[in-house]
Amino acid sequence: MSEVKEPITRIKTPVRLEYRVYPGTHYSLYLRALSEGRIVGGRCPESGKVYVPPRGASPTCGKPTDEIVAVTDVGVLTTFCVIRLAFPGQKMKPPYCFGAIVLEGADLPIYHLIGNIPYEQVRMGMRVRAIWKPKEQWGPTLESIDYFEPTGEPDAPFESYSEHL
Repeated sequence: MSEVKEPITRIKTPVRLEYRVYPGTHYSLYLRALSEGRIVGGRCPESGKVYVPPRGASPTCGKPTDEIVAVTDVGVLTTFCVIRLAFPGQKMKPPYCFGAIVLEGADLPIYHLIGNIPYEQVRMGMRVRAIWKPKEQWGPTLESIDYFEPTGEPDAPFESYSEHL
């Protein structure tokens, strides 16, 4: 009988996957707008809610969301998480903050990094604005925005974002 050894908990294998993504009409509009330094959503014809990124149909009533509307790159941080542990493939060194942001003119949050503030000062209701990468680095990706930082304005009242928790 051989000696007992520590169990194997991780292995590296040379796996590679190549694929193409075809985002569709509405998501393509969103990605194109990001490469131009803009953010767009789609409005539900029944409820009037604006979904970012736009969808082909409203998730609540199923009707087409053909009205594309611009939203701002300023919003309210509704919830957040402080990442404290390192993991494989991580692009940033912990600790850092990631949060849900409801942009002005939108009715669903987007998720992004929160920066330019010590993570222990990040709070729900904090008003934030996008810090875009230099224009030459913009592309069809949410990574065109480097992070969101506090605007310095007073926090939003809880009631204004409570439905987004």
